[in-house]
Amino acid sequence: MSRLFKITALVPSLSRTRTQRELQNTYFTKLVPYENWFREQQRIQKAGGKIIKVELATGKQGTNAGLS
Repeated sequence: MSRLFKITALVPSLSRTRTQRELQNTYFTKLVPYENWFREQQRIQKAGGKIIKVELATGKQGTNAGLS
C-alpha cells in the first residue's frame, strides 16, 4: 500500500469558455501517490493553478474523487 495524498486544487480553464478573456476556475480533488506528488504539484502550478488542500489519504491509486 503506497502512501497517497488527497489534493484539492483550483485550475483556471480556458477550454470551456467562449472567449479567451473569460477564465473559468475548475476545482478538482484527486488521489496522488506519494512518489508522484512533486510532479503533480509542478503540473498544477505550471497550469496557473493553486493547491487548496492536501491531506493524507488511503485508497486506490488513480481514483479521481472529484469532478474535473
